[in-house]
Amino acid sequence: MLRRTVQLIALAMMLAGAWLLLLGTVLPGGQLLLIGLVTFVAVRYEFWRDRAPPPPLGPDWQSTDERFEDPGTGKTVEVQYNARTGERRYKPDDSG
Repeated sequence: MLRRTVQLIALAMMLAGAWLLLLGTVLPGGQLLLIGLVTFVAVRYEFWRDRAPPPPLGPDWQSTDERFEDPGTGKTVEVQYNARTGERRYKPDDSG
């Protein structure tokens, strides 16, 4: 709901900026258009943060003994490690 509201406000800013540019008010119109555009794109493509990480692929991923409570969700998270790349992934711990 908030994401959609911010997108609508950003679109309104872009329209107002374009209108000001058409009227010849270049600096404020350009700034409003640019701020609206950056806000819209940032909110539109911020969705990737809400997705869960994909499950480990291949034999390079190994589970570690690390477990901790995720402060955002309050759930226990298991740490997985890829020794080849050094990458770490965090997935919900299903062991109980």
